[in-house]
Amino acid sequence: MSSRLLAVLGCFDLDRPALTLTEIARLSGLPLSTARRVIGELVEWGGLERTPDRRYRVGIRLWQVGSLAPQQRVLSEAALPFMQDLCAATQENVQLAVLDRREALCIEKISSQRAVPTATQVGGRLPLHATGVGKVLLAFSAPAVLKEVVDDGLVALTRHTIIQPGRLAAALEIVREQGVGYSYQEMTLGAVSVAAPILDASGEVRGALGIVTHSRAALRRLAPAVRTAALGVSRRVG
Repeated sequence: MSSRLLAVLGCFDLDRPALTLTEIARLSGLPLSTARRVIGELVEWGGLERTPDRRYRVGIRLWQVGSLAPQQRVLSEAALPFMQDLCAATQENVQLAVLDRREALCIEKISSQRAVPTATQVGGRLPLHATGVGKVLLAFSAPAVLKEVVDDGLVALTRHTIIQPGRLAAALEIVREQGVGYSYQEMTLGAVSVAAPILDASGEVRGALGIVTHSRAALRRLAPAVRTAALGVSRRVG
């Protein structure tokens, strides 16, 4: 039964926040009657809730359980004051990401009204090879992570995306030397980013703190502020 529950919950993501019974059955691969029974149990428990248009979405109880994840809670609590200060000082998008398998998972984001609109949302996933936070996480992770990312294939998201393994390895070496990572329109045309690592007392990477802004911005002038904020978070989590 647990595998069926997970199959149903696995149907939901940022692109599919609300689904019908038929859609859940199709995406999960479960028979319609089984999907209906599993959904009923999840609704009764509070893991899913039914909307007025007869769709289902993640319920508050599942969100409450997810919020207890120690890495997200501790890191978010430590980072938020620094993110708020950084956003106030720069008027840009500030985001916090962690490594989740072979992607960067955004766990916090703060934006000012003057910041360039971005598609990144809390809970959204970002490619490691094409974003500032992704490059930082990749640079300070075990070499095996880079091998897995390369083996999966480096997808060209724009004409600026680094898709050559050798070039990516060289770029990550610079990230380690400078303590900051950059992305110049490599994920989205018109958007650039700079990020710095959050390290614990043993030197292990816990996350990456970054700014996303318009391509006309002087990105390297923002780097010291991002680096300082990330060091502040590192001291709190260390």
